[in-house]
Amino acid sequence: MTTPYDLDLPKTPANYQPLTPISFLARSALVFPDHTAIVHGNAKMDYRTFYARARKLASALAKHGIGRGDTVSVMLANTPAML
Repeated sequence: MTTPYDLDLPKTPANYQPLTPISFLARSALVFPDHTAIVHGNAKMDYRTFYARARKLASALAKHGIGRGDTVSVMLANTPAML
């Protein structure tokens, strides 16, 4: 099994810092704001926009009393409109 240490990557935190999906999205929005995050047919969304939408959803959930550690279940189509 190959580990990150076997890939001869520079020994920097960016290469060895474990990221959750949310922290990955936040970091990508900070480091690569204009890079494409999502492609669906002809539609594209950059990391800045994707992260802003995620923050907007988190804010809306918080207004309904849902916070860190709470579980939310959804069943949606796998399309950019639902991200």
